[in-house]
Amino acid sequence: MGFCGWADINERNRIYHDTEWGIPVHDDRKMFEHLMLECMQCGLSWDLMLKKREVFRECFSDFDYDRIADFGEEDIQRILDTKDMIKSPRKVAAIINNARRFQKIREEFGSFCEYIWSYSGNKTILYNGHNKEGGKIPVSNGLSKRISKDLKKRGFKYVGEVAVYSHLQACGIINDHDEGCPCFRDIAEKYPVVKMRRDEERY
Repeated sequence: MGFCGWADINERNRIYHDTEWGIPVHDDRKMFEHLMLECMQCGLSWDLMLKKREVFRECFSDFDYDRIADFGEEDIQRILDTKDMIKSPRKVAAIINNARRFQKIREEFGSFCEYIWSYSGNKTILYNGHNKEGGKIPVSNGLSKRISKDLKKRGFKYVGEVAVYSHLQACGIINDHDEGCPCFRDIAEKYPVVKMRRDEERY
């Protein structure tokens, strides 16, 4: 299978690229995991997130947002004391906070997936020019800015427009695989898609 350029970094990234990145997610627990990995990544590398993913799953009850929402100060210390865990009290507290905010969105919309997919009309977006060979992929755009603003208004932490854009790519709301990548064609053929013009992009 061919790769997008970034997937050649190492085996971890290749497997993630081939089996997860960009495949539409319609399961709230998986969606929460994707979003919280983006929150944890702020200021760090994505490769480090993949390397520590099992540690995160151990610390955060396999990203069960209902269980995480009940975490308290003792849990924060337990997580920070876990071997190989990122030692950031603010990020750990943010994950707990975000689990509670996540629950609120589920109460309002029925599921978080219903909420976030409504921004794309329940279709995967193909932005004109994103996937061309040599084309530049933005770090954020108008859509990620709007979603970021709404999530922040709802009390989420570490959900800036760059983190949200990465999340939209990861969970399949935006297909940013290269056109020559087999994953691009596979996703475009298997799932509902919509073509859109570029949207207030930042590079």
